[in-house]
Amino acid sequence: MTTEPSANSPRYILMHDNDNVAIVVNDGGLPAGTVFPNGLVLREAVPQGHKVALRAFAKGDPVIRYNVTIGYAALDIEEGSWIAEPQVEMPPARELVNLPIATVKPPPMEPLEGYTFEGYRNADGSVGTRNILAITTTVQCVAGVVEHAVKRIKDELLPKYPHVDDVVGLEHTYGCGVAIDAPGANIPIRTVRNISLNPNFGGQAMVVSLGCEKLQPARLFPRGSIPIQNNGGADPAHVCLQDQGHVGFQSMIASIMKTAESQLAVLNQRRRETVPASELVVGVQCGGSDAFSGVTANPAVGYATDLLVRAGGTVMFSEVTEVRDGIDQLTSRAVNAEVAAAMIREMDWYDQYLKRGGVDRSANTTPGNKKGGLSNIVEKAMGSIVKSGSSPISGVLSPGEKLTQKGLIYAATPASDFICGTLQVAAGMNLHIFTTGRGTPYGLAEVPVIKVATRNELAARWHDLMDVNAGRIASGEASIADVGWEMFRLMLDVASGRKTYAEQWKLHNALVLFNPAPVT
Repeated sequence: MTTEPSANSPRYILMHDNDNVAIVVNDGGLPAGTVFPNGLVLREAVPQGHKVALRAFAKGDPVIRYNVTIGYAALDIEEGSWIAEPQVEMPPARELVNLPIATVKPPPMEPLEGYTFEGYRNADGSVGTRNILAITTTVQCVAGVVEHAVKRIKDELLPKYPHVDDVVGLEHTYGCGVAIDAPGANIPIRTVRNISLNPNFGGQAMVVSLGCEKLQPARLFPRGSIPIQNNGGADPAHVCLQDQGHVGFQSMIASIMKTAESQLAVLNQRRRETVPASELVVGVQCGGSDAFSGVTANPAVGYATDLLVRAGGTVMFSEVTEVRDGIDQLTSRAVNAEVAAAMIREMDWYDQYLKRGGVDRSANTTPGNKKGGLSNIVEKAMGSIVKSGSSPISGVLSPGEKLTQKGLIYAATPASDFICGTLQVAAGMNLHIFTTGRGTPYGLAEVPVIKVATRNELAARWHDLMDVNAGRIASGEASIADVGWEMFRLMLDVASGRKTYAEQWKLHNALVLFNPAPVT
């Protein structure tokens, strides 16, 4: 990455020497007639983050950014012109054949030793960064009752158990009115099950059911097959609202509160202890992306990803449509042919899923993405993939599956912020990194979320929502390595109990299950 110099002068960022476009850095963009230090003259005003033509284009010429063809000129374009979204025709998707398989063999990275955090060690060997009572629901029908009960528990019971951080209702829109035996129905079911087993919940699973729903507790938690502690019991603590013993609404609430208090008493005995950084399981994601996402925040996250992998930890990157156009970059980094084949399988499955819905990957980009300078999903994907750093990809998860290994993992998910986050919680993450260029107050009640701004202007304007300002990279105040190390150290602090802005303000998005099966 090269930047035209001087903080007060007109500046652009060139990602690769072979690129024929660059993005404008200056806050507010630049007016027509602006002259860059290298002599390039803007023929028209160009907004911040948008592309400027570094040479003249004939119709059909490739538009190159990140040393990748992100599209083709839809018309003749003069040097110094603003290359806006309508002027770039998107290329076809890379076919999932003849891909490079495990061809990138980077030298082993030196282990990063001596870094620790204060976490909650669980009986199954996992480590939580928070100590939370989670109440699982089997069906949306009970959500209102659970929401009422959680408020009462927080007000009346939680103060008696000071070592428990929070009480969370794991509410969702699944459980009945669905084709529960259809192909694809296993995805939401295993997602709910594995969310309940997240390391931040300490193995104390509790479930509230209605009684008549399709997703029965026995199906959600097959007896003896789920690693739940619950004082030695193999099943979750269970409250069924249709039980004959419940006479009236207050009876249901009393039953939930009584069950919750026994869970709180166990969780309250837990204490933080020093554990190695290798126990971190971090999910990385971007939302409200802009052209700076792939320049500042995501490369810094990628640097921190490499640090964490060197420390023996686990990092998940996801969002199928936001890596689909870089599939060759991913299969080449697979540790072996089996991992590469698994990535190809997930891409193909999602291609078919989109095809059934009558759309393709181009449906991903939002109006905000485009306003922030991203022309299409190809350009967006190039900036998204860099969150994964440079480590070999050691494993692949299908949607809703739970982690069983360490290292850099590709967890296949939709790109939707809420669904991706939900699936990463199910996979077992205990900490979340979320980058944004346009700005979003996204947060999760189940896992602490560190928010990273791509631009100085956003970081200043949303000063009490963004935990890290990666915009300093574009302004020359910090390097990618500087911000990467800052994130790595912040991860350890947050894992040890330091609250993020999303936690301070209690900004929590709802869990959203991925259900590709029919609704009846």
